[in-house]
Amino acid sequence: MRNPRFVDDRITLVHGAGGSAMRALIEQVFAFQATGAPGFGAVPGGIGLPEMDDGAAIPIGDRWLVITTDAHVVQPIVFPGGDIGRLAVSGTVNDLAMMGATEPLALTCAAILEDGFPRADLERIWASIRIACDEAGTTIVTGDTKVMRHGELDRIAITTTGVALTSRVVPDRGLSPGDIVIVTGTMGDHGLAILATRAELALDTALVSDVAPINGLVRGALAAGGSGIVAMKDPTRGGLASALHDMADKSSVGIVLHERAVPIRDEARAVSELLGIDPLVVANEGKAVIGVRREVADAVLAALRAHPLGRAAAIVGECIAERPGHVIVETGFGRRLLVEAEGELQPRIC
Repeated sequence: MRNPRFVDDRITLVHGAGGSAMRALIEQVFAFQATGAPGFGAVPGGIGLPEMDDGAAIPIGDRWLVITTDAHVVQPIVFPGGDIGRLAVSGTVNDLAMMGATEPLALTCAAILEDGFPRADLERIWASIRIACDEAGTTIVTGDTKVMRHGELDRIAITTTGVALTSRVVPDRGLSPGDIVIVTGTMGDHGLAILATRAELALDTALVSDVAPINGLVRGALAAGGSGIVAMKDPTRGGLASALHDMADKSSVGIVLHERAVPIRDEARAVSELLGIDPLVVANEGKAVIGVRREVADAVLAALRAHPLGRAAAIVGECIAERPGHVIVETGFGRRLLVEAEGELQPRIC
């Protein structure tokens, strides 16, 4: 099991990086149970704040109401393959999908703008939001707008909330020894595309973010795997490393990751080598990590590969009873422990 971290008196960039420091902040502040309000944030019979999943699940009759919310402060606001608007919709839709809710009823959208923000840029972002909603089969039904004085905000921040109904919730903590781990595509595309843009790296082939709503992709996987799909998580901040550590720790299993099986684009590998960053710790915005029972692994993989967004899906590991909470990388030449990034490698990535 992972060792708990102590959150200092000052919040730093590392606490927003998606790794163990951010989990410690949530555990010790937002989900702390000894503040005079025991049970705060809990959902009786469901999933709430204490579970720290991709969203909340509230039982309603024989179904579940799934709710999730996400804030977006990416820089630059337009990047190869997307922009902050597409990112906002995709992030929220994908969090719902990770809970098994692949048909979002609706989203809300709150935009905070800096005084002087160009109207033309705002209209382009809103058009991108509408396109992403169309792809996901949903819409924006309400929202809020605030404007801050020039210099009090870096251009724009967007927060989206999504709601959906589902007949079955898939948590991120359902793994057991013997289960198979699948990723739905190449790792590191989003974060490395943004870093390459910031660093103005001269590459022969442009690296493009993977940002996209993947609820349709996940819907197909759920149809193929049924109850054999036991855990899902999107590898956003902190990348695949953070997602696997979180799933392993909550499920009390070890995970063996086969390094050579992890799909990584040549362009992403080149950027990661230039910057000295492991692509396994870099954010993705259109991928999922799916834990499945061994007997349905081939069917789920086939369903993923049949979808345009899942053609590079791959089986990358399996769960073991030993070393619970740890991720062991099988390199082909030996084994090593996969560690999460300790610092903030890339602030404002999503």
